[in-house]
Amino acid sequence: MKQHLNTLFVTTQDAYLAKEGEAVVVKIEKEVRLRVPIHHLGGIVCFGRVGMSPWLMGLCAEAGVTVSFLTENGRFLAAVHGYTRGNVLLRREQYRRADDATAATAIARNIVCAKLANARTVLLRGARDHRDGPGRTALDEAAGRLAWSVQKAAQTADRDTLRGIEGDGASIYFGAFPQLVTTQQHDFTMTGRTRRPPLDPMNTLLSFLYAMLAHDARSACEASGLDAAVGFLHTDRPGRPGLALDLMEEFRPVLADRLALSLVNRAQVRSEGFVRSESGAVLMDDATRKAVIAAYQKRKQAVVTHPFLGEKTTAGLLVHLQARLLARHLRGDLDAYPPFIWR
Repeated sequence: MKQHLNTLFVTTQDAYLAKEGEAVVVKIEKEVRLRVPIHHLGGIVCFGRVGMSPWLMGLCAEAGVTVSFLTENGRFLAAVHGYTRGNVLLRREQYRRADDATAATAIARNIVCAKLANARTVLLRGARDHRDGPGRTALDEAAGRLAWSVQKAAQTADRDTLRGIEGDGASIYFGAFPQLVTTQQHDFTMTGRTRRPPLDPMNTLLSFLYAMLAHDARSACEASGLDAAVGFLHTDRPGRPGLALDLMEEFRPVLADRLALSLVNRAQVRSEGFVRSESGAVLMDDATRKAVIAAYQKRKQAVVTHPFLGEKTTAGLLVHLQARLLARHLRGDLDAYPPFIWR
């Protein structure tokens, strides 16, 4: 089993990262605050005004450590990586499948079905926590509609129709999402999914978690020899990691949404940790951001059993395992891509 490497998250503004031998050093006001050997890291994520020396960028590229630069609120800006390793034949096959509408739709269909099924599981688990009442009724009804969406997606042979089903399913899911908030309902209510910018604390929390999940998915693609930019569900667009976004769809409900709900319902994050800017965007303060990062890292250490492989692993490695299963499918070792379906 692959070692679960750590991700270094740097949130302190005006911090500077540099190379010292085979280690990463973090300097704040020219004082070294942290020193980590490069072989202990799987990725580095920098939020906001964080600088990095070119020598460290080179060391990270050489060591296969993905570096991502995000805004303070978690919106992806850029990534640093070196020479792309991996099997060129695998990538050529990835490109061929992406250009083949039938083959691409077959992979995208499994991804969408898994995403909708996992979202339904989140709603059903939330319904069990409710006593009989309007909240439980709303969750049960939404879960039933998502079950129908999964069936429709499984029978669809057209990728555009599939995207429409996925979008409708997301509307159903987020329409019922407020019922999953059992404490701080007034402070963390949401009327729908808003992005760029998020307009309420819950949307801000979700966007931030999705940004970290996207970083992990991009790393998984690169580590598996796949091209993170060429997806099957998400179309090609300059600067967009289409395949990484494909892979993370299955894990949004499991790794991000469930964690966001846990943080809110257990009052581990509070409305006081969010501020509204003049543009209307809602931002997290530094203390809340650090608390969310710590919770995300802890969640990644949880032990789970992979439903297809039947092996125990950590939650943080699930996206890496899915990338490798996709690679096996592209090589012809598996007849179809087996998505991750949460039980």
